[in-house]
Amino acid sequence: MWPVKTATTRSPWRITPCAASFFTPATLAALAGLQPAPEADRYALARRVTLDLTGLPPTIATVDTFVNDKRPDAYERFVDSVLASPAYGERWATVWLDLARYADSNGYATDNPRTIWRYRDWVIDAINNNLPFDRFTVEQIAGDLLPGQTESQIIATAFHRNTLTNDEGGTDDEEFRVAAVVDRVNTTLQVWMGMTIACAQCHDHKYDPFSQEEYFKVYAIFNQTEDADRSDNSPLLTMISPEEQKQKAKLEGEIAGLQKRLNQSGPDFEAALKRWEYLYQKRLNTDKLPPKIKAILAVERDQRKDAEKAELAKYYRSIAPELKPARDRVAVLQKQLAQVKGIATPIMRELAEGKQRKTKIHIRGNFLDQGKEVSPGAPAVFHPLQKGSPPNRLTLARWLVDPANPLTARVTVNRYWEQVLGAGLVETPDDYGIRGKLPTHPALLDWLATEFVARKWDVKELLKLLVTSATYRQSSRVTPDLAERDPDNRLFARGPRYRAPAEVVRDQALFVSGLLSPKMHGPPVRPPQPKLNLTAAFGGGTDWTTSGGEDKYRRAMYTQWRRTTPYPSMTAFDAPSRNVCTVSRPRTNTPLQALVTLNDPVYVEAAQALARRVVKEGGATTEARVSYAFRLCLARPPSDAETRRLLDLYERARTKYAAAPKDAQQLATDPLGPLPPGTNAVELAAWTVVGNVLLNLDETFARR
Repeated sequence: MWPVKTATTRSPWRITPCAASFFTPATLAALAGLQPAPEADRYALARRVTLDLTGLPPTIATVDTFVNDKRPDAYERFVDSVLASPAYGERWATVWLDLARYADSNGYATDNPRTIWRYRDWVIDAINNNLPFDRFTVEQIAGDLLPGQTESQIIATAFHRNTLTNDEGGTDDEEFRVAAVVDRVNTTLQVWMGMTIACAQCHDHKYDPFSQEEYFKVYAIFNQTEDADRSDNSPLLTMISPEEQKQKAKLEGEIAGLQKRLNQSGPDFEAALKRWEYLYQKRLNTDKLPPKIKAILAVERDQRKDAEKAELAKYYRSIAPELKPARDRVAVLQKQLAQVKGIATPIMRELAEGKQRKTKIHIRGNFLDQGKEVSPGAPAVFHPLQKGSPPNRLTLARWLVDPANPLTARVTVNRYWEQVLGAGLVETPDDYGIRGKLPTHPALLDWLATEFVARKWDVKELLKLLVTSATYRQSSRVTPDLAERDPDNRLFARGPRYRAPAEVVRDQALFVSGLLSPKMHGPPVRPPQPKLNLTAAFGGGTDWTTSGGEDKYRRAMYTQWRRTTPYPSMTAFDAPSRNVCTVSRPRTNTPLQALVTLNDPVYVEAAQALARRVVKEGGATTEARVSYAFRLCLARPPSDAETRRLLDLYERARTKYAAAPKDAQQLATDPLGPLPPGTNAVELAAWTVVGNVLLNLDETFARR
């Protein structure tokens, strides 16, 4: 592994602000003989930082406010407002869910559904609440072991219940329980420390200082949980959401009010009861009353005991005609209350005392061929686990974020750097070992890591530091000199420019068209996808029924994620299956992507909705509408040349569809639906063509 100091070393390794500015990549680029790029204009910055921090483009009004803000700290204020958006948590949760291998299915051949979305919602809320990264770490690995743990902290442990579960008939549960524990070891050290320790499962690591025995020492820590590849995914925590709690309280309150009314006594009730007694005493031998009630009625009123009087009154209340509406309403409410069952989420839970498993080395990784027994521990190359603490998941979690750990802070800040600047300071974010690449700017990485810890693992503060830096704010324009000398921008002598992630590509199309639902949290949804009439090898069909209402237009992160058949259009844009931890997504450029955004019903519908929005909101003239549509998609105003080309496109499309009214009707309405009153199919079809082009511009897909 490349040598590093611990992340807490503040002096002399903590770089002063002056030294920090010296070690900015722009300065290093200048030292290499490259001229750093000038700062990007405000339109580009507004779109860049909003896409980076929220995964959505800015509104025109937001951009104009920022562009016209003359205060010296206008950009910092703008960044603060973006960080405060609830969309921030959704955007960065998507990055974490790749690491957590989150999915809504069990995996393997049957790949049956799994209800674990409460963990996804926990991640969103934790990020929006700016939960410090050290606490974010501890709660996910060992929230169930914290003193006085809350339901929320227990739900967080579903991080390690995202492992695959094989519920195909005839499989060996122990084999796949072991596979899950192995995955937890590999994922933990890869996510937090960038270590390829998976190599040591079968033998001593070929390059890095990890022995197979040390691998199974870490394995022993994760080997003590109750889960065992069961089809019901137990152990589970059933938790009622705030909305369900409100519903439950409302139902219980109404039931209590009705029960109070049903239990009331008074002159009217006593008179009705007395009349009923008189009538039924005449028919004791023929009426089908319960024997106990018959016996009470056979006793004179003034000779009955209090308990008998209460029993008789209770029975009468259950049959009294005047109380029937209240009884019926209680029955309905109780049925509704029974439906408020909460959601059961897979969680981590330690085995009971005395039931702990022994851990032995698996010879060549074969769990059936076991060698010597090992005790829990950490790799010797790093600091030891805290003395006096039990060697369990909680101790390991605290070990990961111990200031003595040389890697966690560096791995984490490098991940955020990669997300906002396109490439990490360490180009191999999943491998900080000997075979990984050395950091391009080691002093900068050290400074960022120490600052992150010193600022109490504050992620929002880290991101603000990155996006307000001179490096981030550079123009992304590429000069011939830069293209020749630094084609991959490893010296960061220009701003970032790269294709947006799959979720952003979809979300921004829905956002600018006005279709995107702001609804957060809840069960996964099913947006439109092609019907292929396929079935899983041992499971059901892969097709689904599209969600109705606003669920059809939720953010991409809420899409049902089935491991064997991920959502096709997002797969085309390099979204992973999430069978395993994904540290960094590739960025490919294929014809399939263009076919998706030009022809997929989701994007066609977005173009149709964008056309209707432009006609409704864009102004009275074609020129104004072109400018409005352009700014919705790209934030900046179009140039004169861009305006002319879009005007020409609109006129040619309108001429074409005026001669083909049926085609115009179809393009303007299928799949979005009937035309709004007072609109023209030919005009909307032409604007749909313009919208489709705007949604498919390279600049629309690019973070520039």
